[in-house]
Amino acid sequence: MMGFRSGSKSSPDTGRRLVLWCVLCVSLAVLGVYLGIWQWGRAADKQAYLEALAEAPRIEAPKAEPVDGAKLQLRGRFEAEQTLFLDNVTHDGHLGVAVLTPFIDEIGQRWLVDRGFLETGVSRTDPAASTPGSEAVIEGRWQAAGDQAPVFGNVMEGKRLQRIEPDAWAEPFSWAGWVHQEKGKGSLPYWWVASVLPPERHLAYAFQWWGLTLVALVALVVGARRLLMDKRVRIRKEGCRAVSQTTET
Repeated sequence: MMGFRSGSKSSPDTGRRLVLWCVLCVSLAVLGVYLGIWQWGRAADKQAYLEALAEAPRIEAPKAEPVDGAKLQLRGRFEAEQTLFLDNVTHDGHLGVAVLTPFIDEIGQRWLVDRGFLETGVSRTDPAASTPGSEAVIEGRWQAAGDQAPVFGNVMEGKRLQRIEPDAWAEPFSWAGWVHQEKGKGSLPYWWVASVLPPERHLAYAFQWWGLTLVALVALVVGARRLLMDKRVRIRKEGCRAVSQTTET
């Protein structure tokens, strides 16, 4: 009888281990499925964004806010004295800044223009960039303002900005965004590329998460079988021990 009591104590312990193991594996499997679907959706979004950039319209002298990625042609004048600089920009392995100068078009709309890359090296003195004073025709790609990475500390140090921040200028701009200049007077080497992971990368992440799901399901089956086998072996041993004790008495 003592042997059977010992078996009854071990059985609940094995049951709890089995339940915990199942909960853990199922949770990992569900997490893998969810994250895989999320990455698959991200891949679709990035593909749509890249296609929209490739098919973006070309607009001359726009009178309304352009769509994100539109190719613009503007005629007007730069406000040279209002130039600021985006800090910590790299181009072809060189360190520098992006030159940001407001631009007033023919009908008085005020645009923020990223004129391109200016190499500064490691120097922290305020850069200086030559700006045309006469009327200019410029071309570039429009980037709508969106969520940006947080900045810990001051956004502006001297004339350097830690991110493109239109509020750094006292006078507001007509539209929420900026033009990355590609051609025209005042243009500098073009450095900007859309900060977008390729869709293929997101698809690879999706399959990795689904691979985790498969591993979790395999582990669920193998681990559960092992726990059940251990339980049966323990019960059999305890049963034999109980019979032996009964025979001896």
